[in-house]
Amino acid sequence: MDSSTLIESFADFAKTKNVDRPTMIRILEDVFRTMIRKKFEFDDNFEVIINAEKGDLEIWRYREIVDDNSEDIWDYDKISLEEARKIEPDFEIGEQVAESVGLEDFGRRAVMTARQTLMQRIKDLEKDILYQKYKDLVGDVVTAEVYQVLGREVILQDHEGNELSLPKSEQIAKDRFRKGDTVRAIISKVDTNNGTPKIIVSRISPEFLERLFEQEVPEIYDGLISIKNIVREPGERAKVAVESYDDRIDPVGACVGMKGSRIHSIVRELRNENIDVINYTENKDLYIARSLSPAKIVRTEINEEESRVSVFLKPDQVSLAIGKGGYNIRLAGQLVGYEIDVFRDIEEGEEEDILLTEFKDEIDEWIIEELNKVGLDTAKSVIDLSMEELIRRTDLEEETIAEIVKVIHNEFE
Repeated sequence: MDSSTLIESFADFAKTKNVDRPTMIRILEDVFRTMIRKKFEFDDNFEVIINAEKGDLEIWRYREIVDDNSEDIWDYDKISLEEARKIEPDFEIGEQVAESVGLEDFGRRAVMTARQTLMQRIKDLEKDILYQKYKDLVGDVVTAEVYQVLGREVILQDHEGNELSLPKSEQIAKDRFRKGDTVRAIISKVDTNNGTPKIIVSRISPEFLERLFEQEVPEIYDGLISIKNIVREPGERAKVAVESYDDRIDPVGACVGMKGSRIHSIVRELRNENIDVINYTENKDLYIARSLSPAKIVRTEINEEESRVSVFLKPDQVSLAIGKGGYNIRLAGQLVGYEIDVFRDIEEGEEEDILLTEFKDEIDEWIIEELNKVGLDTAKSVIDLSMEELIRRTDLEEETIAEIVKVIHNEFE
């Protein structure tokens, strides 16, 4: 293989990998200098000239002429007068000899090794470029196409054909992907495995929701509205506290958009995740009250030492404060930074009662509906009746009625 074929094939390969010309020349020179050191031990008295466009390579070896009996005759950058005159008869002591070294002088095996080294250097460089590129993009949203759906991860490809990994643990529970689907996610981290970069993306991080708001709400992108905090239960519920730096802008209204136009696209992207947008305030009592929306709070008692807050609500507001699966109260606590304890606020002389809908985590909804059909919509309306009367009215089995009464009694106790 001659030098032009080697350099041209390398240059073509480098261009397909988007390697710039100065880097390509540097790699070529490094590889050829490695060949020189293997054959001649030293390379600092060699000059390597490369023209990548034409495929030209020139290697020149420079040595100083010394007397045949000089002690320096064995130095790598010296040549005896006798040897020099074999190259050019009129050379004299002290002059410099420049010899052209051809690729064939290194041997076929060395040239083949150089070719393999060149290709490997480009692949390594490509990996490094990919790592540096995505390391700087951590925290940004990327749009990619589903390339392969595996058990533990989904492999995506960006517009340049780079592979991204969306692990199962970083997917929303309701996510279902097929080959060819377009997916949006946030770049969460870039790892390396044996020198190969692995780009991890996520759809469950709060930062992903924040980036989606920045894309959908110009006022956030422009800095007129600030997102103070975001907490999520991916695919289920999220709470976003926002603050406006312009008194003329309603931050909640801007985030929701006219008829919900802005927030609806975000909700669809997150598989119908229920998103509460609330006004941030330094007033802790008000902030806590807003965080438990849509429940209406009577009062709060904050214990700063234990980072706990007792929240008092009317009985019919308790289930709203807790929310389905307890998501609402759990996220509210994360948002405000307090452990929230919920209490029913019963006025003096008022007998406490609880709506049956508050028991939906313990009593099946269809059973509650059956009770509601016969006018039994609160806990006391149920336990005030005898077992026989309950069975007669509802047509439910005795075992089921007994379990319902037990659950209600436990709550009152």
